[in-house]
Amino acid sequence: MRQIMLIQAINEALREELLRDENVFLIGEDLHTATFGQTKGLFEEFGPERVVSTPISEAGFTGISTGAAIAGLRPVVEYMTSNFMYVAMDQLVNQVGKLRYMYGGQINIPIVFRALNIGGGAAAQHSDNSADYFLHAVGFKVVMPSTPYDAKGLLKSAIRDDNPVIFYEEMKTFMVKGEIPDEDYVVPIGKGDIKKEGKDVTIVAAGYPRVLASSVAEKLEKEGISVEVVDARSLYPIDEDLILESVKKTGRLVTLDDAPLNGSFASEIAALVAEKGYSYLKAPIKRVTRIKVPVPHSKIEEEYVLLNEAKVINAVKDVVNY
Repeated sequence: MRQIMLIQAINEALREELLRDENVFLIGEDLHTATFGQTKGLFEEFGPERVVSTPISEAGFTGISTGAAIAGLRPVVEYMTSNFMYVAMDQLVNQVGKLRYMYGGQINIPIVFRALNIGGGAAAQHSDNSADYFLHAVGFKVVMPSTPYDAKGLLKSAIRDDNPVIFYEEMKTFMVKGEIPDEDYVVPIGKGDIKKEGKDVTIVAAGYPRVLASSVAEKLEKEGISVEVVDARSLYPIDEDLILESVKKTGRLVTLDDAPLNGSFASEIAALVAEKGYSYLKAPIKRVTRIKVPVPHSKIEEEYVLLNEAKVINAVKDVVNY
């Protein structure tokens, strides 16, 4: 086992899949410069035909990738931030997500869309978490890892999948360290993971909110509150059985989502438990999300709008003391 950072795990997964399958290629803006580091060294190793740097033209390279996937290649598309996916929404929602159905299942659409959720004073047009839009859209699998092991294994699964997969990378998790095996492995899409066992309350989260949940759980343990942290890993499909079993054990649920509340992943998990696990509950469910406003440039104001430790601690104490 080796210990690496999550951003290195993404780089390793891309490199190993490029070596494993000659049909895999990377495409997107500034891949040759590896702006944030995920594709570092890949342009030099595999050349411009396998690592394709494009102009700023999201709709264009999304459409090119769709055609390439239909023709038998396996594109891995990079949007520098997930906000930029909005430029290509017709290609994504009206084409990629529906083509397999419209062709009666005669074609595969093996594309991975790598979307970066940025933060830290990046302001309104660079700070969205677009994942919840694609939970609503048809035809996509959506994953959001929070550890190096999960990032590498889920990205390899996504690249080998015959369906469109949106792979979320969160900048706040890039420096998270963890162990990964030396041998090839995958993490199945649709399977969650319990990152910490507990008995008083379940927190369900993914990506950076899962990291935040684990930090809060450690602090509350010192106050005698035992928190179980469920890492959804896959936002769609959801590991319903894992979540319901956890809530059955603890009797309480807090859901986290770094996105506005309305129509959110946090709300979907709350609805799932209300519908299929209501009899397990000892207290009303709490959802902790962003405030529904454009994300401010000021880091002080940003901290107020986004999830933070105090908001999560208050929610957990509310359900435990109900």
